[in-house]
Amino acid sequence: MRRDNMAIMRLWHGKVSKEKADDYEKLMINKAVPDYSSVDGLLKLYFQRKEEKEITHFLLITIWDGIESIKKFAGAEPEIAKYYPEDDEYLLEKEKYTTMYEVFYEK
Repeated sequence: MRRDNMAIMRLWHGKVSKEKADDYEKLMINKAVPDYSSVDGLLKLYFQRKEEKEITHFLLITIWDGIESIKKFAGAEPEIAKYYPEDDEYLLEKEKYTTMYEVFYEK
């Protein structure tokens, strides 16, 4: 059941080879951060990484004021991941979907 006035957390995951991880992090900071930040309704942004043997995992967590704001960023189907042309150079695969959760409590 969707409740009005509830923030939404959107998660995206990507995998990059360890050799390209630092460059991909720079791309995320220089391209993705300004892109996400340009959309009214973005409340918080967390970009994280975790090394696992020869692969680096990237987890992008964004908190939005509602689904309409996510649509302004991602398009009419907000659960579908948004990619940049440069991602083809780095990502080992492109996951089609993001995961979204309603935030029902925050402290």
